Amino acid sequence: MPPHTRRQFLEQSLFAAAAAASSGVSVSAQTGGRGTGAGRGSANDTIHVAVLGTGGRGGAHLNAFGGNKAMNTLVTCVCDADDEHGQRAAQTVAKRQGGIVPKVVRDLRRVFDDASVHVVSIATPNHWHSLASIWAMQAGKDVYVEKPISHNVSEGRRVVEAATKLNRICQTGTGGRSSVATADAIAFIRSGGIGEVLVSRGLCYNRRQSIGPKGVYEVPKTVDYDLWCGPAPMLPLTRQRFHYDWHWQFPFGNGDIGNQGPHQMDIARWALGVNRVSDAVIAYGGRVGYEDAGETPNTIVAIFPYGRQSLVFEVRGLETAPYRGGTVGNVIEGTEGYVLIGRGATTSAFDKNGNVIRTFSSGGGTDHFANFIQAVRTRSRSTLKADCVEGHLSAALCHLGNISYLVGQQVSPAAAVERLRALKVSDNVQETFERTRAHLMENKVDIATTRLTMGSWLTIDPVTERFTGGTGYEKANAMLTRDYRAPYVVPASAARI
Repeated sequence: MPPHTRRQFLEQSLFAAAAAASSGVSVSAQTGGRGTGAGRGSANDTIHVAVLGTGGRGGAHLNAFGGNKAMNTLVTCVCDADDEHGQRAAQTVAKRQGGIVPKVVRDLRRVFDDASVHVVSIATPNHWHSLASIWAMQAGKDVYVEKPISHNVSEGRRVVEAATKLNRICQTGTGGRSSVATADAIAFIRSGGIGEVLVSRGLCYNRRQSIGPKGVYEVPKTVDYDLWCGPAPMLPLTRQRFHYDWHWQFPFGNGDIGNQGPHQMDIARWALGVNRVSDAVIAYGGRVGYEDAGETPNTIVAIFPYGRQSLVFEVRGLETAPYRGGTVGNVIEGTEGYVLIGRGATTSAFDKNGNVIRTFSSGGGTDHFANFIQAVRTRSRSTLKADCVEGHLSAALCHLGNISYLVGQQVSPAAAVERLRALKVSDNVQETFERTRAHLMENKVDIATTRLTMGSWLTIDPVTERFTGGTGYEKANAMLTRDYRAPYVVPASAARI
């Protein structure tokens, strides 16, 4: 058990007093004075939610759970390592809750010690997702955790093991699983609507600007930097904008393949009907078009073979035209046509000539947050649309793609084509490469001089989720986890949970 749980009974009464003092309204009066754990099996009881991380996605969590009468949820605590963010979020959610102001805490361990909190909703930076989930479940809380569920492959598996061992409900924020249009499209694909599926393609064509020059910058005075870094190394701040731009630095983020990618990886896996990581991986790309403080590739193509089929993921951070009408979404390609599942675009099936043969409506369905709360009340993991195991597998693919890239080397276009030609996968990998090359040339990036990194072809054991071969595979295996900074340590195995 984490060390903070020893303080639980000593501090819980202090939290109750602080809640009443900060809000001016008694939470217990609003909820009938129910004690810890009350109400999770009854629709008449209010579920108390703590939201960790109050930035962009955190705002969505606050809106979903704050004073939600349909779900009967109340945000009773907000937690942020940035005091300014936490205080502002508390005031915002109070307006949704009839003046009930949640407690504001900086240290997430105090949230886990609070016996009045039933659910923890996590929207922190990526490097905190897994440890916060595990600590919350060890403290008896159910968890809604944003994508990616993990910062690396190993810790994602630990989240799954924690949910199983501790009998907790843990939902991942890949909301595509709750989309009626997407579910209907997947059912159509799986029934043979476009013939045999050959390639399940994910797209993240999302223009990203430079984040500014690398330097040494001052951490905002409102931020507890030790808490913010947590499991990651406590490094000097080298980016201009403290919040959000951590996505593009590997100690904290995973690039757009690990930011937007988990959504499309999830749908791509769903379309293939595979519940494991791939047989192998190879990725190529680079951070091109500008030089800045970012480290993650803004252009990357990752290829994941699954027997006769392939999952392919494409990231383009420079200006680009859509692919078959899609920019951020999925294109599932079969022998008789394809299906476009797009963000902000109509989800439709097309024949081989590009004619629409079916359109899928997005009406109805269950809200992803509401689906989680329903499972919390019924104690049924099987009702979750995106159980943590789905989140782990989809995030793991993102990490595997990054690892192949990181152990790769810069090569000439001719060498890249030669390596890709040797692959035995269902995607026309040379055509995908040439499309990528043409896209870069349109952005005045000549890969003959600004060379791309060609990653290693790494074979994988889907059971152990470890690399078994390929150039640099021992180094790649070391990247499946990370060195943790005490006391923010993710357990190395299920036995230590």
